[in-house]
Amino acid sequence: MSNIGSYDERLEGFDWNIARDVLDLRDDELLNIGHMASDRICKRGMGGKTALIWEGFGDAKKQYTFDELRVLSNGFAKKLQDAGVKPGDRVCVFMDKIPALYISFLGILKMGGVAQPLFSAFGDDSLEVRLKSAGTKAVLTTQKHVKKVRKIRQNLPELEHVIVVEGKPEKLKDGEVFFDVEKESPVQEFECFVSDEDTPSVLHYTSGTTGQPKGAQHAHGSVLGQALTASWVLDLQDEDIYWCTADPGWVTGTSYGIIGPWVLGVTQCVLDQGFTSARWYKFIQDNAITVWYSAPTAIRSLMRDGTKLVKQYDMAALRHLCSVGEPLNAEAVVWSEEAFGKPFLDTFWQTETGSMMITNYPGMKVKPGSMGKPFPGITAAVLDLKTNEPLTEPGQVGLIAFRPGWPSMFREYRNQHDVYASKFVGAAADAKPEDLRNDQDLWYVSGDRASIDQDGYYWFVGRDDDVINTGGHLVGPFEIESALIEHEAIAEAAVVGKPDEVNMEVVKAFVTLNEGFVFDDMLELGVMNFIRKSLSPLAMPQEIEVMEKLPKTRSGKILRRYLKALEWGEDVGDLSTLEDD
Repeated sequence: MSNIGSYDERLEGFDWNIARDVLDLRDDELLNIGHMASDRICKRGMGGKTALIWEGFGDAKKQYTFDELRVLSNGFAKKLQDAGVKPGDRVCVFMDKIPALYISFLGILKMGGVAQPLFSAFGDDSLEVRLKSAGTKAVLTTQKHVKKVRKIRQNLPELEHVIVVEGKPEKLKDGEVFFDVEKESPVQEFECFVSDEDTPSVLHYTSGTTGQPKGAQHAHGSVLGQALTASWVLDLQDEDIYWCTADPGWVTGTSYGIIGPWVLGVTQCVLDQGFTSARWYKFIQDNAITVWYSAPTAIRSLMRDGTKLVKQYDMAALRHLCSVGEPLNAEAVVWSEEAFGKPFLDTFWQTETGSMMITNYPGMKVKPGSMGKPFPGITAAVLDLKTNEPLTEPGQVGLIAFRPGWPSMFREYRNQHDVYASKFVGAAADAKPEDLRNDQDLWYVSGDRASIDQDGYYWFVGRDDDVINTGGHLVGPFEIESALIEHEAIAEAAVVGKPDEVNMEVVKAFVTLNEGFVFDDMLELGVMNFIRKSLSPLAMPQEIEVMEKLPKTRSGKILRRYLKALEWGEDVGDLSTLEDD
């Protein structure tokens, strides 16, 4: 049983201001996430407490206290400020999970910038799209990844600063600046930007089924939702050693891999190495990790190695396990109880929601395979697919939707207001973003389908669109298709998700070839590597099937749902719009 009360007790008289009490946030204190995760913790007398335990390749290890976090993030804040970066400017963090990523993230927020973390495995094409969309002013990167920035810099007129935080200064090009914050003079004091709940903080990019990736803009007020869920669902306590396995290039890695634990003054661990079950178990054992937040993909990978391997390591410190990123299958819940003596508790939320929305609350009965129930303060429903009215009968499938107004809700899609408005049932296209996110008569539609059982537990059914969920990361088909047809051999392309035991889905591409090309093993490998380099390993097709022609509507639109239905062995549905042979 959790130390913070039962689910039913927390529902009664809930108010989001409870988060301020959990944070011990005083009326005169600055609501700036960078300040709250470092300076404020030090003022509470915890400056000497370990904030970050980091391990990298080659047995590299580092530790940082909250006071060191404060001083080093001040250094990044001052560097950006001195370079001419202004509050509200977008600053991209493009690096592996090294300490500088976590520290610079806080520094950007301290000086009023908007942190734009991007997954370091992105290729230069994916990077360019997101930097151009954001109008990014500065990029913080490493010698390893700066080459990608160089390839596209001439296409980014708003990008003024490229700051390399790790590597060899002598290998930089003109227009690049080297900055190793740990070797610079310490910046003991920095006047943080005075932000409020609606001041932009983090810009996360996500992809839809069509069009370019969308930039979900979050604000400093998100900390209230992130802190409360980190306290109540992850059950983080002062003495915990916490590990969130997510990369900060994705929203989990910032909301619960940086913000949640650090604003609560909790020590967290980061492992910047490739995955093996043994390596992960040793990391948990060596650091006596108590709370572990991971993804079903990783859990299924651990399952493949069985429970015998687990028993070779000391897992006794583990007291609480949670899962995020995709539905957690019932078998994984049962397996984790056998392997660790406790279940992984599933949590459901999205890039746009900013924090957990539906959870298996600590102490609540676990129904293996269920998403759980709405977090206190969240009004959720499953809407009828035709009427958009809440369904009332248990087991009926509809769209998961939420009443607007929770603190961590994204404030806008950057430069895509019409798309933002379309996420709210019944909203006028010209409605102001602040009106949409505060209108309790509207529903924010998540784009996922589920049912609710007689006990109020939610059960995930599937995506309502074509987004591919591979290993907990959402991949947009349009972006991959666009890259595929840039290959000289590919004439047309359609991309769908294919079932996969470990990753839930993997990318499968259907293509037609340009004249003169023969599809053999060498060409297939070449196309796969082309996508891996231009987009990311997540976007690389695991299978490519050549077709004489792709299924299309009479208007020429490729029918992805038809291809996906064939892959999943489902009913192909109405094909009345399919073009004639």
